Amino acid sequence: MSTQSTQSQACCNTPAVVSKGYSPKGDYIEVDGLKTYVTGPKDAKQGILVVYDIFGFFNQTLQGADILAYTDKEHPYQVFIPDFFEGKPADISWYPPDKEEKGQKLGEFFNTLAAPPKTLPRIPKIVEELGKSKGIEKWAILGYCWGGKIVNLSSQEGTKFKVAAACHPAMIAKDDAPGVTIPYIMLPSGEESKDEVEQWEKGLKVPHVIEWFPDQVHGFMAARGDLEQEKVKKEYERGYKLVLDFFHKHM
Repeated sequence: MSTQSTQSQACCNTPAVVSKGYSPKGDYIEVDGLKTYVTGPKDAKQGILVVYDIFGFFNQTLQGADILAYTDKEHPYQVFIPDFFEGKPADISWYPPDKEEKGQKLGEFFNTLAAPPKTLPRIPKIVEELGKSKGIEKWAILGYCWGGKIVNLSSQEGTKFKVAAACHPAMIAKDDAPGVTIPYIMLPSGEESKDEVEQWEKGLKVPHVIEWFPDQVHGFMAARGDLEQEKVKKEYERGYKLVLDFFHKHM
């Protein structure tokens, strides 16, 4: 097990990260009744299920899916992002919740549309449906922020996934860690609690990597990533390299 910084070997030909006005490469299909972004070579037998953050289909997140799908021709993936919030994501203006009204709106959202018990039962159904319709034989799962919590809870005994990744995860709980049964990479930002991450890591019993991005904000690899800032852009790219390397190793 390693928590040390790792030098990425994948992504030798990483697609140029577009800072503004990105045009997604994929399409939208319906899976288990949900609008779902799909990208990647249609003959790829390995799939990645992406659980977005509470802000839904942002270009930064879609670009990340395209990077995962197309970067390494020797390890192609079909990547899927279901719209778990069914067209009603949180408004990004609510974050950070520095005013009472914002906090209330976020609280309501987390207690309704974003309540994990609402999402978790759908994931096995989605994976099963896509496995049949798209020919996926092996699965990885990646989640951002809120999605990181969903990934943690979807990596327990009986999971259909071979490997998991959580980028700047929310709601980190040490009690979730002992039940994780698959290799796991976590990329915390500078806004995650070191104590919570350390307590969570102590409970892990699987191969794992924890790579900190201390100068980045919560959400930098998804909706809150300001890719017009060169430092953010570089760290965004590095984060995806790390995830791909970990997936390649454990798929």
